Amino acid sequence: MSLIKSNEEIELIRESALLVSKTLGMLAKEIKPGINTLHLDSLAETFIRDNNAVPGFLGLYDFPNTLCISPNSQVVHGIPNNQEIKEGDILSIDCGVLKNGYYGDHAYTFEVGEVKEDIKKLIKVAKESLYLGISEFKKGNRVGDVGYAIQYHNEFNGYGVVRELVGHGLGKEMHEKPEMPNYGKRGSGKKFKDGMVVAIEPMINMGSYKINQLKDGWTILTSDNLPSVHFEHNIAIINGVPNLLSTFDYIYDSLGIKSEEENQFK
Repeated sequence: MSLIKSNEEIELIRESALLVSKTLGMLAKEIKPGINTLHLDSLAETFIRDNNAVPGFLGLYDFPNTLCISPNSQVVHGIPNNQEIKEGDILSIDCGVLKNGYYGDHAYTFEVGEVKEDIKKLIKVAKESLYLGISEFKKGNRVGDVGYAIQYHNEFNGYGVVRELVGHGLGKEMHEKPEMPNYGKRGSGKKFKDGMVVAIEPMINMGSYKINQLKDGWTILTSDNLPSVHFEHNIAIINGVPNLLSTFDYIYDSLGIKSEEENQFK
């Protein structure tokens, strides 16, 4: 697959990414203590199909569901189930769609009711690092510039940056080149050009960066059982600078949150 997308391709990816954004915004209203994640998964599948698309994760590499839902110490790739979520939980929801031949794929970590202050700080810092990384995704920079920005901000605040799982290019395939690690050295790796489209997705642990995998073959969790958070956006380089294809605005509208964090990338 070409690393460089045409303007027409970028707009098709944007359409898919925005459907993911709308799906996450719809789910934001449903997340509350006592519901189970299979319910959220069912809502998402119906919503995506009603919008003339298909779930991007369902069946991909044999994954069994529409959403990856990862609570608390689960990092990513959690499988929806019947277990009820509780007050104080955090919930990473990663969603993908395939529409008109192109993928959208992004994620948000939700708070369930009132969460502890140390977890709020972890969420804040990890999301800040997402936008610091996006700022470095511009013409002439390199993969290592994005990774360094994310890594420095999180490690400065005492958090672990997952090494084994990375962001990626996006287009006709869910996972394309280049890989986008959340750590790196400035000036290293692939050079960015106009028309490149990637998913940048910090996976940040409160404690150690080390991870384990459950016997289900999918669920990744922290090695020390401390919380982990995950944020992901889809971005294209247009006229040399990063342009968001996805948005958290639908989530914020559902939750009554005012935010200007994305304005510089629109």
